[in-house]
Amino acid sequence: MYILLATNNKHKKMELQQIMKGIDLKTPDELGISFECDETGTSFQENSLLKAETLYKLTGTPVIADDSGLCIEALDGAPGIYSARYGSEDTGKELESPERNRFLLDNLKTFSGAEKRRAVFVCCMTAIIDDYRIYSIQETMKGIITEEPYGKGGFGYDPVFYLPEKKMTVAELPEAEKNRISHRGRAAIKLGRLLEGALDE
Repeated sequence: MYILLATNNKHKKMELQQIMKGIDLKTPDELGISFECDETGTSFQENSLLKAETLYKLTGTPVIADDSGLCIEALDGAPGIYSARYGSEDTGKELESPERNRFLLDNLKTFSGAEKRRAVFVCCMTAIIDDYRIYSIQETMKGIITEEPYGKGGFGYDPVFYLPEKKMTVAELPEAEKNRISHRGRAAIKLGRLLEGALDE
């Protein structure tokens, strides 16, 4: 028995599969399913549920969806739920991760000092097993935005997200450590525990 992920992001699928080892995860494109969802929610939880419901209604198969992003104190919580497309409207093009990180760092140039660059990664993960069994978990990871990118691991904003207690960015963390302490890792671990046996009921 497999569970569908409401994403075609290979990085995300690989990361979640390493965390949720007891569950066989598939992406829609692996099964030849065309999946798109307009993220019209106003919160991570709303978007997570919306993606899960969209794919569940399309397939009738158990699904997991997540919505995650970066919230920065100095930017009043931005980019937040718009993290994946941050900077695109300003530049008139879809930015790759390094370009997006540079756009973010440029916007934070006037904010110096750790207190003004505090940030939190947020991940809300939702699973729909059937019409009446829905699980939702939201977790976070706190850190500070660096002035320059560091590290080659991870993806997205990982190279600019510094963890004071680890003295390194998320992109410098060993993969197993990232999966254990990250916002997505914490949510996936807890959701995986909830789902133990649920797929067989």
